[in-house]
Amino acid sequence: MSRVVHFEIHADDVARAREFYGSVFGWQFQDWSGVADDEYWGVTTGGGDQAGIDGGLLKRRAPAPAAEQGPNAFVCTVQVDDFDATATAIEAAGGRVALPKYALTGMAWQGYFLDPEGNTFGIHQADPEAR
Repeated sequence: MSRVVHFEIHADDVARAREFYGSVFGWQFQDWSGVADDEYWGVTTGGGDQAGIDGGLLKRRAPAPAAEQGPNAFVCTVQVDDFDATATAIEAAGGRVALPKYALTGMAWQGYFLDPEGNTFGIHQADPEAR
């Protein structure tokens, strides 16, 4: 069985995307441009003792999907401790709601957002009481 081991976020404004994901989720970035032969930032999303994956952030090489067009890539979901606080931080940092918070009954709260680059991502708060 194959597992997702890396993600990439494509951005029109890489600095703006770094600021957004750093301020909302506390992600850290390392300049890997020398390895990639172009601007490329490694993304660390958590410590080695936490489940999850790391990824990359790079300059978008093709137009972003139009508004209200379905995604044309994988959509990554980020596990959070507090859905509402994270949603507030996303909007304060320039993100927008794509699909409002809803219950995955007996499991979690889920919702989707657009980052300032127009990329869709989800947030997920585990909660067995979600209804």
